[in-house]
Amino acid sequence: MKNKRFYFIGIKGSGMAGLASILKGLGYDVVGSDIEKYVFTQEHLDSHDITYYNGFNPKNLKDGDIVVIGNAFDDSNDEVKAALENDTITCIRYPKFLHELVNHYNTCCVVGTHGKTNTTGLLAHVINAYEPSGYLIGDGTGHMEEDAEFFALEACEYKRNFLNYQPNYAIVLNIELDHVDYYKDLVDYIDAFQSFVNQVKKGIAIFGDQEETRNLKTEVPTIYYGFDHRNDVYADNIVTTSEGMEFDCYLNGTKLARFFVPLFGKHLLANVLGVITIALMNNMPLNLIDQALRSYQGTDRRFVVEEVNDHVYIDDYAHHPTAIEATIKAAKAKYPNRKIIAIFKPDRYSRIAYFLDRFNDAFKEADETFICDFPSNAVKEEGIDLTINDLINRIDNAKLLSEDQKGVETLASIDNAVYLFMSSKDIYKLKDQLKEYQNKGE
Repeated sequence: MKNKRFYFIGIKGSGMAGLASILKGLGYDVVGSDIEKYVFTQEHLDSHDITYYNGFNPKNLKDGDIVVIGNAFDDSNDEVKAALENDTITCIRYPKFLHELVNHYNTCCVVGTHGKTNTTGLLAHVINAYEPSGYLIGDGTGHMEEDAEFFALEACEYKRNFLNYQPNYAIVLNIELDHVDYYKDLVDYIDAFQSFVNQVKKGIAIFGDQEETRNLKTEVPTIYYGFDHRNDVYADNIVTTSEGMEFDCYLNGTKLARFFVPLFGKHLLANVLGVITIALMNNMPLNLIDQALRSYQGTDRRFVVEEVNDHVYIDDYAHHPTAIEATIKAAKAKYPNRKIIAIFKPDRYSRIAYFLDRFNDAFKEADETFICDFPSNAVKEEGIDLTINDLINRIDNAKLLSEDQKGVETLASIDNAVYLFMSSKDIYKLKDQLKEYQNKGE
């Protein structure tokens, strides 16, 4: 099989880039194509020496290819059409390919509205200290040990995509309505999660402090985790230091150990408890769990901290009000004596319109708030009449920030600042411009 060539149409997509990296690491020949626009996942592709084309051309395909087709591309794409018409080419959609991969390993899917990427990365890191493992994460990274038995997979609920998988285990982090361009309401959203947990084969770790998650009906062994002492697994005696969080971990009322993890914020600690729960379900020794937690380095675009000279830059994927609020609180916990400057770039018009009245509360603990305009290619869904000013006017003291030299100079004029860049879009480019401007000549 390894003499076959895999060709990815849409290779810059986060899941596709991760899957391509897995196959390349296993020794396969991997090539792909995507839109010309720069996407941060290109760094991962480049680090794996994966060739990809910026743009689509049927001539890129070769007879005998196995073509993996990304979710964003249909039969109207020239390469997709050519691949489907070539009898020597095997075509497979990304979800189906992942479905087969999931069934090949002892897989744990991580699901929930917030925190999937960081939790999946931590889960893979922890379990790999116990047995060879693989992972596919929403930050565009993927890896599979040659002799791997365990597979950690970030499974997204958008358009019910996670229903493509029937894993052995799952972590349910939280449930809060999102993807309002697809789901009718919270009932519809919860129904998707219920359908997913019905497909889990061996065991589920569920965040037990939330009504929506605790009310899910399960048919396999289930362990609830959280901070409430009614949970099977819970954290107590939590102490935040400049390096991270220390806490006592209990199972069924009995203290297991005192752990440390180099993360900040109660929302992330909840996710850590979910990982510990799955590790316990898989009989991982406590000393190995402790060692793995201490050595965790985080995932791309999830509270990534850069300290350069006296400047602090944090890049995070937060784009939902709940995630934004939690990320700001985490920044304040890590840097209690500095100004937290929140810079946010919205993504979908539908998401902003639906949660419009919640954004003021989301930003209330920031010292200053700057809002960038919608991306030029953002699609206004039918029936939505919204501008960036509608969002700015909802947030106390928020200001519009341009993504150019003027915007950079505005941010640079703030003293004692922690710059917290938040978006599911390419706001990291503005962060890089600011970093370059502030640190040249220092």
